Amino acid sequence: MELSDANLQTLTEYLKKTLDPDPAIRRPAEKFLESVEGSQNYPLLLLTLLEKSQENVIKVCASVTFKNYIKRNWRIVGILVEDEPNKICESDRIAIKANIVPLMLSSPEQIQKQLSDAISIIGREDFPQKWPDLLTEMVNRFQSGDFHVINGVLRTAHSLFKRYRHEFKSNELWTEIKLVLDAFALPLTNLFKATIELCSTHANDASALKVLFSSLILIAKLFYSLNFQDLPEFFEDNMETWMTNFHTLLTLDNKLLQTDDEEEAGLLELLKSQICDNAALYAQKYDEEFQPYLPRFVTAIWNLLVTTGQEVKYDLLVSNAIQFLASVCERPHYKHLFEDQNTLTSICEKVIVPNMEFRAADEEAFEDNSEEYIRRDLEGSDIDTRRRAACDLVRGLCKFFEGPVTGIFSGYVNSMLQEYAKNPSVNWKHKDAAIYLVTSLASKAQTQKHGITQANELVNLTEFFVNHIQPDLKSASVNEFPVLKADGIKYIMIFRNQVPKEQLLVSIPLLINHLQAESIVVHTYAAHALERLFTMRGTNNTTLITAAEMAPFVEVLLTSLFKALTLPGSSENEYIMKAIMRSFSLLQESIIPYIPSVITQLTQKLLAVSKNPSKPHFNHYMFESICLSIRITCKANPDAVGSFEEALFMVFTEILQNDVQEFIPYVFQVMSLLLEMHKNEIPSSYMALFPHLLQPVLWERTGNIPPLVRLLQAYLDRGANTIASAAADKIPGLLGVFQKLIASKANDHQGFYLLNSIIEHMPPESLDQYRKQIFILLFQRLQNSKTTKFIKSFLVFINLYCIKYGALALQEIFDTIQPKMFGMVLEKIIIPEIQKVSGQVEKKICAVGITKILTECPPMMDTEYTKLWTPLLQALIGLFELPEDDTIPDEEHFIDIEDTAGYQTAFSQLAFAGKKEHDPVGQMVNNPRIHLAQSLHKLSTACPGRVPSMLSTSLNAEALQYLQGYLQAASVTLL
Repeated sequence: MELSDANLQTLTEYLKKTLDPDPAIRRPAEKFLESVEGSQNYPLLLLTLLEKSQENVIKVCASVTFKNYIKRNWRIVGILVEDEPNKICESDRIAIKANIVPLMLSSPEQIQKQLSDAISIIGREDFPQKWPDLLTEMVNRFQSGDFHVINGVLRTAHSLFKRYRHEFKSNELWTEIKLVLDAFALPLTNLFKATIELCSTHANDASALKVLFSSLILIAKLFYSLNFQDLPEFFEDNMETWMTNFHTLLTLDNKLLQTDDEEEAGLLELLKSQICDNAALYAQKYDEEFQPYLPRFVTAIWNLLVTTGQEVKYDLLVSNAIQFLASVCERPHYKHLFEDQNTLTSICEKVIVPNMEFRAADEEAFEDNSEEYIRRDLEGSDIDTRRRAACDLVRGLCKFFEGPVTGIFSGYVNSMLQEYAKNPSVNWKHKDAAIYLVTSLASKAQTQKHGITQANELVNLTEFFVNHIQPDLKSASVNEFPVLKADGIKYIMIFRNQVPKEQLLVSIPLLINHLQAESIVVHTYAAHALERLFTMRGTNNTTLITAAEMAPFVEVLLTSLFKALTLPGSSENEYIMKAIMRSFSLLQESIIPYIPSVITQLTQKLLAVSKNPSKPHFNHYMFESICLSIRITCKANPDAVGSFEEALFMVFTEILQNDVQEFIPYVFQVMSLLLEMHKNEIPSSYMALFPHLLQPVLWERTGNIPPLVRLLQAYLDRGANTIASAAADKIPGLLGVFQKLIASKANDHQGFYLLNSIIEHMPPESLDQYRKQIFILLFQRLQNSKTTKFIKSFLVFINLYCIKYGALALQEIFDTIQPKMFGMVLEKIIIPEIQKVSGQVEKKICAVGITKILTECPPMMDTEYTKLWTPLLQALIGLFELPEDDTIPDEEHFIDIEDTAGYQTAFSQLAFAGKKEHDPVGQMVNNPRIHLAQSLHKLSTACPGRVPSMLSTSLNAEALQYLQGYLQAASVTLL
């Protein structure tokens, strides 16, 4: 694409259309942009538009499109053979890096943010090696004095350096951080001091203060990133400057920076929150160096906590401040600060209890923004909530002062429960806080999978459960006091390992009742609690709660779960769908009588959500539930597979026709499961679909490859003869798929899965004309890029070919491609590499194949190949007896990780659609060692004397000993 006005005009029109709410206009425009993505100058056209367009909406749209384009395409995955081509040419890359920083700094803030993100994506790949002048260019802008520019630089630096907070230590990382510190630490410190001075100069100018405080927040964030991995020498030498100023800012209050908004944190709160984080980092990691400053920070942060109000805007600040205290009280040499009983009482009374209260804002979230509430409360994304921080502080204090702290809180819990008892409808929040306190006191260690794994011995959890939790769940109305109901259900969930099993069994019908509660939080928690209880393990690794114990509740459980999906706000509730899946898995054949109604409801739901799939977890569990219905029913009655096909195929066809990308990999997996259930020939409905599965466009999406390969394998397994007779013209298409997959280092193993199925199942004559070409393609790939993964797959394939067509056929096909090729393959590939093969079935295939080459291939006995006979036998005995060679060359370590660009649907394996491992030599050979002994015996009877003399001259003693063992076990001798 040329950089011309006409192209700019075209691009503007298409960008406009991508904003159109009508999919008929929007989708073609998106497709067009996708199609020109690989053209030269495309990114430069976008940058020109966002700089020069007269329409703001086009500028913003171009900046977002540009950022997403960079996100998808900048990274060059060095492991590709013919996978994704590099879509951004070198000249465009150079031009982008030359222009993007000045363009970002001169753009309005909305666009500046997008370009800043793009710079950090490019920086992640290219900085510092391929973009050495980025830092200098950024630091030079600090001199400009223009804070719009300076903030642009700081924002970019923040998005570039924040990865230092979660990168693993490595020499490469240290080198990069050192380079950044050398160039950036001093200018940043000078900028910090200058900005603080400007704050006092402009103390009465509200608009100037806003800009300056935005800078200070970014500077404080950069301080955190640059100090995270280790304490840099520069910051240790300048600790006085940073800590004194941080302390001053913590205690600062300026009326001009206070906001009227009760929800949104203002600049002052955000800055103080970050400073609390920075102080906590130093207190935890560099406590020795930080010791002189610690007492004044503890005092300042304590005062902050005692004087800050309950408004939502202070939540982040309060939670970070409490987290600071929590990190300090856990360190042994700060223990003395908290030892005094009065101090502990004061912390409990003034910090912990007030921040555990259920506020009006929490109540509002519980009722009106339940999804966010659940995410925070159940999934632990409540890192920044006051309650979570207060809970962490309780745990921190319990590390050294468990007795006194439990004592102080027991008093609070009792008085809160007494308050509640006086007037439940008014004082229910007291009970909520009491339950929260008990939970945070009792739980020392927790995991998502098992709930609480360590509890405080001083708290009697079962007693509290029977006296205070069960009565709420047993009350006649499931809709009364919804917050307390949710608390009670969560209590069961958290302490499921501590509460005795009989109490859990009593709870199950109560939880099922609460699936009908109007409150989204309550019925979601009920579903989640049931799902967690059903996964608990008892003795012998069976489920703690058995299908027999659930028998009285099956009907009401299933009915209530599906009914819960019809409640307002829960039509795509992932917790309910996960509970459905888990119930099926636990109940097994008990669900069969309900399957007709269940599958109808699941297909209706599938049809509804396929119009606009928006909840990936919900969709995943829905497909898992469909697979379980099929598995459980067809295990009891294999003929039922047809009724599932009737129910599902109409929806599947619609999904495939409308190209619902998120669902297609799932559909293929369910179809594979159904097809594998068929005992005889392939039904015609599947054969009609077969040609469509070979269309190249389907194979371009990485997420489709594993399920599509499996589906084609099911076709070959069940209907190879039908394909050979009725669809022979499709064999080139099938081999075309193999050719595409084999060219990719990431997907070559999938190509081999397909090829192995073709060789194993297709009638030999249907492949005659293609066989040689298949081997030539494999040799070309071996020459161009030989990887360990490819070699392992190649070895399994040639041995499977040998089993299917015979050792002589294998030798002949190699030697027709090139004379003496068979010997080269034996010498250079099979003998040295066979030890790398892994997996039971794979090793067995190789053992049987090599045995055939040794004992059923005449050229091995009387040509120049004979010299390879003993080394090959030695290698086979090694495969049986030596440990697997799992070394992988360094440059290959990341080959298996397919880096999918941008928004492609990743492949999600359905656990309940799992495929049984198939052993192609199962019937023929049971024990490959005995098979070798028997085959050698047979060979020695055909040419007496030859085998023992070959063994005695060149097989090493250890291998010979193993071989004697095989011969004895098989009760045969060599003649």
